[in-house]
Amino acid sequence: MTEASPTSSSAHAKAELAITYSGGIARLPGIAGLLGVNVVQRRLPLPGLPWRERRPALVVGWGMKANTRPARAFAARHALPYLTLEDGFLRSVDLGIRGAAPYSVVVDDVGIYYDARRPSRLEQLLNGEALAPLPGAAAGNDLDDAATLARARRCIDAMVAARLSKYNVSPDRELPEATRPRVLVVDQVAGDLAIEHGLADAASFRTMLAAARQENPDAEILIKTHPDVLSGKKRGHFSAADADPRTRLLPDDINPIHLLQQVDRVYVVSSQLGLEALLVGRPVSCFGAPFYSGWGLTDDRCPVPRRRQRRSLEQLFAAAYLDYARYLDPDTGRRCEIERVIEHLSLQRQWFQRNAGTWLGFGISWWKRWHVRHYLYSPWNTVRFYQRAVAIPAGLDPASTRVLVWGLRDTPALRAHAAACGYPVWRMEDGFIRSVGLGTDLTTPVSQVIDSRGIYFDPQRPCDLEQLLADTHFTADELARARALRAQLLATRLSKYNVGERNRPLAHDARLGQAIILVPGQVEGDAAIRLGCRDINSNAGLLAAVRRQRPDAYILYKAHPDVVSGNRRGDSVAPDPADYDLLIGNTDIASCLEAADEVHTLTSLVGFEALLRGKTVVTYGLPFYAGWGLTQDRHSIARRGRQLSLDELVAGVLIRYPRYINDASGEFTTPERVVERLGQALQARSAKPLRHNVVARMARTAGAFCRGVFRELLAMRRQSPNDRPNR
Repeated sequence: MTEASPTSSSAHAKAELAITYSGGIARLPGIAGLLGVNVVQRRLPLPGLPWRERRPALVVGWGMKANTRPARAFAARHALPYLTLEDGFLRSVDLGIRGAAPYSVVVDDVGIYYDARRPSRLEQLLNGEALAPLPGAAAGNDLDDAATLARARRCIDAMVAARLSKYNVSPDRELPEATRPRVLVVDQVAGDLAIEHGLADAASFRTMLAAARQENPDAEILIKTHPDVLSGKKRGHFSAADADPRTRLLPDDINPIHLLQQVDRVYVVSSQLGLEALLVGRPVSCFGAPFYSGWGLTDDRCPVPRRRQRRSLEQLFAAAYLDYARYLDPDTGRRCEIERVIEHLSLQRQWFQRNAGTWLGFGISWWKRWHVRHYLYSPWNTVRFYQRAVAIPAGLDPASTRVLVWGLRDTPALRAHAAACGYPVWRMEDGFIRSVGLGTDLTTPVSQVIDSRGIYFDPQRPCDLEQLLADTHFTADELARARALRAQLLATRLSKYNVGERNRPLAHDARLGQAIILVPGQVEGDAAIRLGCRDINSNAGLLAAVRRQRPDAYILYKAHPDVVSGNRRGDSVAPDPADYDLLIGNTDIASCLEAADEVHTLTSLVGFEALLRGKTVVTYGLPFYAGWGLTQDRHSIARRGRQLSLDELVAGVLIRYPRYINDASGEFTTPERVVERLGQALQARSAKPLRHNVVARMARTAGAFCRGVFRELLAMRRQSPNDRPNR
């Protein structure tokens, strides 16, 4: 790695420069923000500067491994502070051994939390010692402060409810019904420094198992294997030879919190699972000296006399999770609080659960498959794609198998074959906040909807969105979130595609006081027109109806952006110029909505975007947002009889129904984060708008198509040979 550029000010350089002997730390995402310094791999002395100006502020190293000795020696030799870094206790979605970057890191200037042979900053915090703030950190919390302890309790409850652990890719698994008490014995990776530094050794595990058997003669003994051992990368201390009539190994990966909720007592040497057992409310016996032992919360077989205080669970959590650990926002990479990481990891697990099972994609184009995989991602599922209905295999578990089609592109043959196999057919479509760029340009979507009943633009049958809006009692928090999201959308002036000329008021010659009506054009061949319209099914027919109804209004006709770009055919029958006053081409929809008083539409999403802005909306078809008391509708659906507030509509349509992906991290995210990222992308693009000529459009489309196909081929290659279907 190259060095950081020296600053012109030596004082500034001192304040910002840290060095490490491990390039891995310097490359760790967000490490500079966590420490409040610039971290570079050891390349000192910095060339071209005298020592006084190139002297670093501190030295950092990862953990207590032997490769940190040179860094420690360098710090001692030059009288520099030394900081030890390690993974935090709420680390990431996937395992570090599989390359997942941490969302939390602990920073220690005294020792490190798992080394009980000497003090650590965490131990001193729990002992109540006065400590100076570390670089990049604020003053610590008072462990006797009621607000701090209440916050700790809220975080504990949220983590347990979402079943969050250090790593979060393990599935929930129900153990067989218990007929006697269950005791959990926790194994660890052989050679883990937390064992030796926790005042234990390999023999401690034999002692622990023997004690568990002796102290619980009527219990079933379960031995939990470490995830790194299950992955085949490491070895543990127990094997099948340790099983007996009442002792068995748990060979399957299982979510730690869910497992702990199904046992009555826990035995550990120094594993973090002991701490998580305390969070769940289980008694814990420790045969080593983990950082959470010695404070009166555990049954300790290996005492640490330095630990003098008696602490509550909330105080322990506040010291370890709120003070000692630092957090990076998984979406932005900026410093954040633990609540943000809890929210993110909870969201990942929610979608993992919903995506679990087997997904059989049918007729989905190659370029789309890689992002379909993103929206279906779960560590606990299989995703396959087929072009022919008869190629879809029979005999899979109907309870966990779903056929997925894009929109309404299923066929009679597919429906018949899926029914014969007992597989339900689900549908996928673009979300309502999609991208900066058109879908027909193959721009990657940041949101999608997946519907188990129908699809939102087909009013001829129920869909999940309609059911959600009809039946859901939205909480006060959800409604407040919906209001804030609507304000965020208006502030960023976002729409579905975010194309066209921006930040310029629409020029028109309407008279003062004359009502201005926006009529958004639609692509007439779309399913939303075919299925959602009754008596009027063309742009020309809509404009004529609006002119008849409002002859004195000033009518704006905004052609659909796919038509403006040339990606789709225009109107089958050209509208009569007498039916509109201004034809709008490449102006962005936000400017049109800001100029309009009303929107009259068949089924366009622009009607929903107008509702967000408090405009009057008249529907001539049956869009998803009609029939809830917020629009003036020419037609009605008996299923939609509920009166919704605008906040309830927004909560259902934008928060509950779609799923969102952070295009940078590839992980599930929230609509708020997507709006923030799209707003930033719009600002970056405003200086250089897209060209809509044929050559530029073909180049964009070809590039997106090739990227999509290439990524899908890579995904297929990563699948096991037995998991590759016959296409």
